[in-house]
Amino acid sequence: VITRTVGAELTVLDSTAPGQVAAALADRLEETAIVVSSKSGSTVETDSQRRIYEEAFRGVGIDPAERIIVVTDPGSPLEASAREAGYRVFNADPNVGGRYSALTAFGLVPSGLAGVDIAELLDEAEAILVELSVDDESNPGLVLGAAIAATSPRRDKLAIVADGTHIVGFPDWAEQLIAESTGKLGTGILPVVLEPLATEITAGYPDVQVVRIVDDADEHGHLFSDDRHDGEIHVSGTLGAQMMVWEYATAVAGRLLGINPFDQPDVESAKVATRGLLDSTPEPTPPAFVDGGIEVRATGGLADGQSTIRGAIDALLAQLGDDGYVSIQAYVDRVATPQLDGIRDLLAARAGRPVTFGWGPRFLHSTGQYH
Repeated sequence: VITRTVGAELTVLDSTAPGQVAAALADRLEETAIVVSSKSGSTVETDSQRRIYEEAFRGVGIDPAERIIVVTDPGSPLEASAREAGYRVFNADPNVGGRYSALTAFGLVPSGLAGVDIAELLDEAEAILVELSVDDESNPGLVLGAAIAATSPRRDKLAIVADGTHIVGFPDWAEQLIAESTGKLGTGILPVVLEPLATEITAGYPDVQVVRIVDDADEHGHLFSDDRHDGEIHVSGTLGAQMMVWEYATAVAGRLLGINPFDQPDVESAKVATRGLLDSTPEPTPPAFVDGGIEVRATGGLADGQSTIRGAIDALLAQLGDDGYVSIQAYVDRVATPQLDGIRDLLAARAGRPVTFGWGPRFLHSTGQYH
């Protein structure tokens, strides 16, 4: 989000899809520096990618120590091995959770290397801190936190729309922040990233709160009739300020929901389960049926009696209640098939309910905690 907003060049490799890794490796390797980021220093995917790049650099006669920069928490296994290997290491504040760390070393090191003026970004964040620190009804963090978590009746789906803002990709960042912070103990807020003209947000669902990220919230309110934006929240500000406000608001929302917004029990348990799968290498489950070369698997009897993709999807949508939603997790090479994210709008039009979309395997660290 930081680099895209200012037009700096940064490739984020957050997938283990072989095609996506190969595409990143083929992109001007001789001119590339790599930032390896891992709070725990033990993330399997990140370690795999680091070793792939070490081998690739050596293959073209480049010393990896000249090109690889490590960002990790102090005392992590990665810090020890990186310093021993001669890599440049930046330590982040271990008290700041990953999804809150855009303005720590994890966000600032790669952004700064890519050419972002990080001093300006931090100045933007600092400028809003006084407002966020005051116990007052005008505190934007309190206002936004209450608006997304304390409506009556409560709206537990949050549609986030970038509508005329200069900030690029902000809803995707807010999605992880909110879903991973609030989704636990049987409660939470489901963020749904939408395009400005997404059809389902105009239906006025009683369980959906719409937030629009705009360039000037006050001015924007006069562009359309009041009935179009009835009950919506408009938020505006600089990138640094927006990040601070949303982090504060998420913490406030967790307090209002009676949960800890700073832990992630389901992400941790999923990591443990994944390591168990890697160790045991179980046999894959056979498909319920194959349609047009696509294997279909289902739980809960959803594929019983079905023989087509359309029939299976119809059976899935038929189970949606008035408060339900659909989550799409696409474990594919998104460099090769970027158009696949359009399936969200198509399915939302058919379902008549909120639909989320995430590229695997990164979904676990975005909406996975909520699911």
